[in-house]
Amino acid sequence: MMAAMSQTTQPPIALTIAGSEATGGAGAQADLKTFQARGVFGLAALTCIVSFDPKNDWNHRFVPVDPQVIADQLEVEFATYDIRNVKIGMLGTPVTIDTVAAALTDQPLTNLLVDPVLICKGQEPGAALDTDTALREKILPLATFVTPNHFEAMTLAGMNAIDDVDDLITAAKKIHESSGAAVLAKGGVRLEGPDAMDVFYDGDTLEVLSAPKIGEHAVSGAGCSLAAAVTAELAKGAAPLEAARTAKEFITRGIEARVSANTPFDVLRQL
Repeated sequence: MMAAMSQTTQPPIALTIAGSEATGGAGAQADLKTFQARGVFGLAALTCIVSFDPKNDWNHRFVPVDPQVIADQLEVEFATYDIRNVKIGMLGTPVTIDTVAAALTDQPLTNLLVDPVLICKGQEPGAALDTDTALREKILPLATFVTPNHFEAMTLAGMNAIDDVDDLITAAKKIHESSGAAVLAKGGVRLEGPDAMDVFYDGDTLEVLSAPKIGEHAVSGAGCSLAAAVTAELAKGAAPLEAARTAKEFITRGIEARVSANTPFDVLRQL
């Protein structure tokens, strides 16, 4: 008898360009788990290594990956697969931003989601400002979808405060106007009230995504996983608003099933 020929499949593919977070709660680890949970074949290019410091109030220890190593990862990934859907997380330094921007500029991407990490606690203020500036100038113009958290939305929108959902709506509109991208501004538990609220705006459609809060404290990995879930749904062909709605539901379930740890925060579980 002839052996049955194996059949290959072509699942949706998504790439995350992000930092490694050693405890598995956030960063590339959370992104890959999210991709897997959402039925997407995921791969990662690591930009930095982040490890919390349990001897220093769990602040970040930050080590950038050599730019050539980042470029090498991206070169082989784009050579291996026809990648059309990319999520960008923590980049961390201006030279990393230059490297990633150069690698992406000529790629025929369908969706480029930017989760704009503007602050890394392991960096000096001056270095953080340089990174913020480079991110705005070289990465945000490439984005088709942006998912800022409360602080990032305030910063990108040039606002002094975001105290309620109306402020978050204003921020989402300002970010869309400056970037041209669809925006999911993440209010989460940062806003007062019984519900965790995020705002979607793409220039035509405005929608407040709301779910009852599960506790009053942020859960590690929620922001990364939300952005990764949006990326996964876009890779599967969902429209931006549909992707945002599905991602919100996914994160709510993940917070409900969160993992306790010996840290001041719990960790999201990607179901």
